Amino acid sequence: MSKSISGFSKLSKSKKIDWIVNTYFSNSEAAKRILKQYWNTDEKIQQLHDEFIENTISNYYLPLGVAPNFSINGKLYTIPMVIEESSVVAAASKAAKFWLDRGGFKTTVVSTTKIGQVHFMFHGDPNKLQTFFKQVKPKLIGDTKAITKNMESRGGGIIDIVLRNKTQEIPGYYQLHASFETLDAMGANFINSCLEQFAETFKREALLFDSFSEDEKNIQIVMSILSNYVPECLVRAEVSCKVEDLQEGKVSGEAFAQKFVQAVNIAEIEPYRAVTHNKGIMNGIDAVVLATGNDFRAIEACVHAYASRKGRYASLTHAKIENGIFTFWIEIPLALGTVGGLTGLHPLVKLALELLHHPSAKELMQVVAVAGLAQNFAALRSLTTTGIQQGHMKMHLMNILNQFEASEDEKLNLTKHFENHTVSHSAVVEALKVLRANK
Repeated sequence: MSKSISGFSKLSKSKKIDWIVNTYFSNSEAAKRILKQYWNTDEKIQQLHDEFIENTISNYYLPLGVAPNFSINGKLYTIPMVIEESSVVAAASKAAKFWLDRGGFKTTVVSTTKIGQVHFMFHGDPNKLQTFFKQVKPKLIGDTKAITKNMESRGGGIIDIVLRNKTQEIPGYYQLHASFETLDAMGANFINSCLEQFAETFKREALLFDSFSEDEKNIQIVMSILSNYVPECLVRAEVSCKVEDLQEGKVSGEAFAQKFVQAVNIAEIEPYRAVTHNKGIMNGIDAVVLATGNDFRAIEACVHAYASRKGRYASLTHAKIENGIFTFWIEIPLALGTVGGLTGLHPLVKLALELLHHPSAKELMQVVAVAGLAQNFAALRSLTTTGIQQGHMKMHLMNILNQFEASEDEKLNLTKHFENHTVSHSAVVEALKVLRANK
């Protein structure tokens, strides 16, 4: 029977575990053994992990794989990927090898602007508010100098602040809409610190503004927070080659290109297809974002908002055939960092960044965009030729065998068997059953 507990956060790690296993598990010793099984034997590493979040009781492992042979702007990369889904790393590697001999991936960072907002309520004269804002804007920037000094010394800082009138949506609702350049940092703490100072200065100066009535002086700050929607923090990645160079096996380059473009066009107009299409892109993007210690939830939220920016959810990638040239590209918002957060703490994140030649935030944007484009290319290539399940289920075979605790001999036997047979969950279970019965 579950029960509540007071002061859980103040308990030692061992006492937290004792309460958890004794309260929720029928076999408390087995549950405790599993939790401890995933602890790091290096006490310093384990303490580091324990302090990343609150109430830590164990570590949750995901595989770290690598996809080699990525040529990006003429430079070779092996890309680290953290993901649990079968075939993602294999698909990325296959796409990288395919384009390695066809000119590789070309990338450009379009812009790196990030956004933060102070949300406030004002029920007075909007013209007076606009006059006040123009007067107070230099002070808003000036009062943040202690916060922005280091960022400005590296070439970043506050780009601009504008007053936005949103009273048509909510009566009395306005924003201070600020744009920032945060260089190699994702910049969340920097942006939020600036915004809170803006709010403090704005509210204080309003009390001193003679043109405001007493009621108008009492501006209500609702909240000050960065936005994870960064439509102006954009990167473009593309691949292109002559249509005839796409030929592989019996499928002509022309036939492949035409069908591929049709598949992308469908995802551009059909939301049911676009969601799955973009999910495949995010398989590649999230895997690299996780490996490099960045915030995949923020990336996901931003990307899907961007995919809906024209009023309908649509494909993030695009394809065309012009003058005998096939071009496939993505333009996507990615707010990433290579300093701060986990990037300087997690040993595997540091290793992943070193594997990527210690990239700047702009360089990491390009690598991540390429991973998404490569993943989408591999998926569409399978979908429009052999079908997605043939390759995916063969990669999934080992998961099914592990689920039924197959021995090494059984794995070898059935891997060979399914080289010439269609993989499905039921087929694997049946083959394993027959194999064990014959033994």
